[in-house]
Amino acid sequence: MKIISYNVNGIRAAMQKGFVEWVGMENPDIICLQELKAEIEQVDVSGLIDLGYEIHWHSAQKKGYSGVGIFSKIKPAHVVVGCGIEKYDSEGRVLRLDFEDFSIMSVYMPSGSSGDERQGFKMEWLADFHSYAQALNQKIPNLIIAGDYNICHRPIDIHNPKSNATSSGFLPEEREWMEHFIQSGFVDTFRHKNPETAHQYSWWSYRAGARAKNLGWRIDYHMASKAMENRIQNAYILQDVKHSDHCPIVLEIN
Repeated sequence: MKIISYNVNGIRAAMQKGFVEWVGMENPDIICLQELKAEIEQVDVSGLIDLGYEIHWHSAQKKGYSGVGIFSKIKPAHVVVGCGIEKYDSEGRVLRLDFEDFSIMSVYMPSGSSGDERQGFKMEWLADFHSYAQALNQKIPNLIIAGDYNICHRPIDIHNPKSNATSSGFLPEEREWMEHFIQSGFVDTFRHKNPETAHQYSWWSYRAGARAKNLGWRIDYHMASKAMENRIQNAYILQDVKHSDHCPIVLEIN
């Protein structure tokens, strides 16, 4: 089974750059999206439906902001919109599909790069999401949490760890959270399959030709619960796919 996670930074803009055609060629069983930035009524999803996908969507209340989706060729047994915490659910950050033998979540974690207020919100989210994920993992042992975490875990995951040591997304407390999250029962599937692979990123700034120079950050993850570790077949990053300032990440499981 092939699962893709992709922060599209606006589904309508991505579609204008050939997103639907690319999905048809890549042919994932499930695709988790972040930053849809649209209501489903604003988007022509007929091309995706024609490809065999069932469309699930969670928009933010604020227009043109955030939002997550999961498009699946497998019919879920159950769909859960949101995480049950209003201040996050109003921003359209969590969507989960439960299947017969595993569950998958599309998550868009907050960015703190706009200033102290949003960084504070991000740290609140991280504490709350950790508790939420732990409780969920007890109930659903086979769980994949896919999405944009807005955190680089280790120096190998960022192009210049020294100059970014005080940047949101690579702060010591964020990296410590990520380490604690993994140690509490999750597997970073990309690092599981590629433990020493450097210069593999999933996001690049639009400034200073960062993408052309591969000056990036690996902030998008497929985190799998430890119970799913032996089902991980492959995990890789599609750095050459360009519908967004992010690129897709791929997880193959059996």
